[in-house]
Amino acid sequence: MSSSSADADAPPSISGELPTDAAAVEALIDRAFGPGRFAKAAERLREGRSHLVDLSRVARADGAVAGCARLWPVTAGAAPALLLGPFAVDHAFRHRGLGGALIRHACEAAAGAGHGLILLVGDEPYFAPFGFCAEGARRLILPGPVDQGRVLARALKPGAADELAGEVRPCLSPSTPGPT
Repeated sequence: MSSSSADADAPPSISGELPTDAAAVEALIDRAFGPGRFAKAAERLREGRSHLVDLSRVARADGAVAGCARLWPVTAGAAPALLLGPFAVDHAFRHRGLGGALIRHACEAAAGAGHGLILLVGDEPYFAPFGFCAEGARRLILPGPVDQGRVLARALKPGAADELAGEVRPCLSPSTPGPT
């Protein structure tokens, strides 16, 4: 059953993404963003790499994937960080706070695993209530064109977003948490 045919009145549950969720999550992301997602600067940091399944989150309703939030290992200048995204919510479950809940759960998982910093590309007015802001990310450079005002950071540890500068690159050692 596709998530769009699931009972939209049942509250979805959020848990860790499982390897068996991959096809359903990719289908949801494709429906939400279409092929244009592959042209985005953040996609340069994800292509050809694996997200952190243990930190990524999935919302399920009646056993079907209703939403997702993925985390990817990157470096922000010299600092280890995570990249949040894509995150998507099935049309039947939008405007119910599910996207925000997925973001909170993913951030909590990252903090619990000892990571110190999360980056994303998005609208600050939407992401600010979840602790993200452009101020700490102003001197970061993403691959490809991006509106610098949409590059946002959230420190999970005190000082983790201080003095950020340099290129954001895919991380080659995904198990390395951020600074203590």
